[in-house]
Amino acid sequence: MKPMFTALSLLVLTVSVIRTEAQVNPYKDGTPGVTGYRSEVLAEVMIQEDKFTRLAEAIPAEKYGWRPSPEVRSFAEVFLHVAAANYNLYKLVGTPPPSGFEVKGFEKSTSDKAKVIATLKDSFAHAKKSITAMPDADLGKGMDWFGGKNTERGILLFIVRHAAEHLGQSIAYARFIGVVPPWTEDMQKKQPEKKESPAKE
Repeated sequence: MKPMFTALSLLVLTVSVIRTEAQVNPYKDGTPGVTGYRSEVLAEVMIQEDKFTRLAEAIPAEKYGWRPSPEVRSFAEVFLHVAAANYNLYKLVGTPPPSGFEVKGFEKSTSDKAKVIATLKDSFAHAKKSITAMPDADLGKGMDWFGGKNTERGILLFIVRHAAEHLGQSIAYARFIGVVPPWTEDMQKKQPEKKESPAKE
């Protein structure tokens, strides 16, 4: 009886954790230790992390090499491309990528679901650490950017936009293979069933 109770308790705890993770809302819960513009960026990054991770978990492992046409990225390559950007682009605002990271060939390094998800999570942890670590005073610092000029504030905006583009790409891929984004499923479950209105005579 005791092992069954332990297993049941673990199941309840796991479900509770899953439900908590499914309700990421930094606009309500805040971004401890970060304020101002960086807080706004961090909030978006936290939401993107939640959506990318949950979508990656919803995609069947055998579909990680799937792509809608030969010339575009597969699921695994899109997720790893986003991870590579999280590691590589934040060096522009003061946080270098992890030791041993090499951007060239990174997005083609694996199509193993577990490895891709772990890499994605680690990369978002790196992104959040980078945003938290940078001083507000650096936001206005300028740099050369694609033949023009930009600021560190603009770099953060670019990184968020870049990830958002690939999140949209991933959602389209998922819909194409019949996978409903998990947050959409959440909303559908919350909606009360519509009662059929009586037929008018």
